[in-house]
Amino acid sequence: MSDVTFYGVRHHGPGSARALRTALEDVEPDAILIEGPPEADPIIGLAADPGMVPPVALLAYSPGAGGAGRRSAFWPFAEFSPEWQAIRYGLAAGAAVRFCDLPAANQFVPPAADPEEAAPRGTGPPGGDGPDLRSDPLGWLARAAGYGDAERWWDDVVEHRGDGPSPFPAVAEAMAALRERPGPRNVREEQREAHMRRALRRARKDGFARIAVVCGAWHVPALRSPVPAAHDDRTLRGLPKTRVAVTWVPWTHGRLAEDSGYGAGVRSPGWYHHLFTAPDRPVERWLTAAARMLRAEDLHVSSAHVIEAVRLAEALAALRGRPLAGLDEVTEAVRAVLCEGADEPVELVRRRLVVGERIGAVPERTPMVPLQRDLQAEQRRLRLRPAPERRERDLDLRRPSDRERSRLLHRLRLLDVPWGVPGDSGRAKGTFRETWTLAWRPEFDVELIEAGAWGTTVGAAAAARAEALAADASSLADLTSLAERCLLADLGDALPAVMRALADRAALDTDVAHLMAALPALVRPLRYGDARGTAAAPLRTVADGLVVRICVGLPPAVSGLDDDAARGVLTRIDAVHGALALLDDEAHLDRWRRTLDDLLARPDALPGLVEGRLTRLLLDAGRLDDVPSRMARAVSTGTPPARAAAWVEGFLGGGGLLLVHDETLLRLVDAWIAALPADAFTAVLPLLRRTFGAFTAAERRSIGERARHLGAQPRGASRPAGGEPDETRAGPAAATVLHILGWEEPS
Repeated sequence: MSDVTFYGVRHHGPGSARALRTALEDVEPDAILIEGPPEADPIIGLAADPGMVPPVALLAYSPGAGGAGRRSAFWPFAEFSPEWQAIRYGLAAGAAVRFCDLPAANQFVPPAADPEEAAPRGTGPPGGDGPDLRSDPLGWLARAAGYGDAERWWDDVVEHRGDGPSPFPAVAEAMAALRERPGPRNVREEQREAHMRRALRRARKDGFARIAVVCGAWHVPALRSPVPAAHDDRTLRGLPKTRVAVTWVPWTHGRLAEDSGYGAGVRSPGWYHHLFTAPDRPVERWLTAAARMLRAEDLHVSSAHVIEAVRLAEALAALRGRPLAGLDEVTEAVRAVLCEGADEPVELVRRRLVVGERIGAVPERTPMVPLQRDLQAEQRRLRLRPAPERRERDLDLRRPSDRERSRLLHRLRLLDVPWGVPGDSGRAKGTFRETWTLAWRPEFDVELIEAGAWGTTVGAAAAARAEALAADASSLADLTSLAERCLLADLGDALPAVMRALADRAALDTDVAHLMAALPALVRPLRYGDARGTAAAPLRTVADGLVVRICVGLPPAVSGLDDDAARGVLTRIDAVHGALALLDDEAHLDRWRRTLDDLLARPDALPGLVEGRLTRLLLDAGRLDDVPSRMARAVSTGTPPARAAAWVEGFLGGGGLLLVHDETLLRLVDAWIAALPADAFTAVLPLLRRTFGAFTAAERRSIGERARHLGAQPRGASRPAGGEPDETRAGPAAATVLHILGWEEPS
């Protein structure tokens, strides 16, 4: 008869992990059954590889299922996870190590008897426990013990305990008491526990003499129960299943935190890692690490600060009756002593130490799809190390290495793997600069596996995906955006198919709004393509045709618009105007400006917002010299206040410097506002606030100063009647300027 020992654990707890390791060394089992997907048994031996560095996770997924049909789940392990310690001990001791939970192939299909029980999504082991006490048994025990915080109770009774009796019998007894309480039936839980009992029977049948079962503490009473095999067979008979593959992937401490949404997450994975790896004087070591990190940020923290913080943390623990200063006590000590009451450094300690963005690693021989291996090779070649923390990366596209990094990041975005997010600030630095924010997330491995259906390399997969997107594009703007993305990613193989689809759609689309929305995405690669060494010439023919058709179709498109439609047209006009200025083609610019001239020649057909904006654009282009008279007509007494306000909003939308430097226009606006009746002023005030609110603070301040002095003596009134400068008054100023310039004053 086999000797079976059950170890009910908290999935990520350093005290459980340490106690379990000690118990296994005492019992020396020849078989260890661990809660997890049995499909991972063939790769469990990889956990002993030196290249396997936790945190890591088992990833189970359905090959070929994507989009709404995606099925994937993670089983994470940290250094301080009891299951991880059981795996490492068993492999080192030569014991048989197996997973015993319900197979992922079954868990990915919701149980028919309970349609509310969904298949797993996101992170965490499948099979939720529902909203009853199963979802938070530790919370029930903590409340029974007089604690308001389950994690603090668990820390006191398990994580912070020293050497002593094993905690597992007491935990199992507590869970048995909880399970006696009535609760709703959980079909998935019954299936999981039936499979665990079946796996235990199989281990006994295989002849193992000493069997250790490591599972969530909640399941221990059910696995101990003498349930007949026939009952479990009926429970598991005919369960639907799907095809599943399993591999190891790197994980992060951030994804172990409960803030990430992980159901079995802990509040402080960094703190728990510290407790497990530094059992000797953990408080002193923790506060020393916090001081070292703060000093690296140029904050003054001395050894005396650390000593005083240790004393405060231990005093707080003693006052609260805790066996060891916990995270609450050391955090209060950090705040009061190391950070001197400041919140920002405390948040830095929380982010970098309490949670900690540690990322794991898997060995080279881990099963991967070819696309994953190709990306790893590219990351090594280009020296782009995946890291979980957000970091900025500036790329100079004139350098071949940076150009290749940019191409890789753009190709991954086409594959829906947004490892890098381009910043808007990149373009502001010129045509040769890009700024990226990089942050690797473990879920990207799922995206890469799904994207493996498009090709075996990042370049081939991105090209195939681009061609598929071109075939399914729903609008002309989508196609132009896709063409730009292909150029940024240097996908010359995919560009012909995208351009054919773009040309066909552009030739058939008669909606000028679609044409205007499509143009900017074509112009950017025409302007910047050469910096990447990519050929943007195929876009030129399409862009030329769009400009002509926009200029022809714009006049009828802006007639008779209501306010909302006028605002939409205004946005598109600004986008086209900016795109043509960026393109810097005089023929196109001249055609566009003549179109705007023709529109202004019939202002009655234009909404006030559009008329004001066109006036401003042509003024900035130097094509109007009668703007004061145009504004005077637009804000005259006979013009409805709402239309006048819309005209002013459109005209001033380009910025407030015009009113700072042109006193005539400022006087016109000021006089119009001053002459508005009370009810009309109330009606147009929101429009005026929106207009002036868009100006910078410096512009608003300057306009206010100018407006306050509009009634004062005009500039130049202090000159003599003849208009000549007063040489007596100007002499000292001229002498000072000459001295500054280093010139001698003429005698």
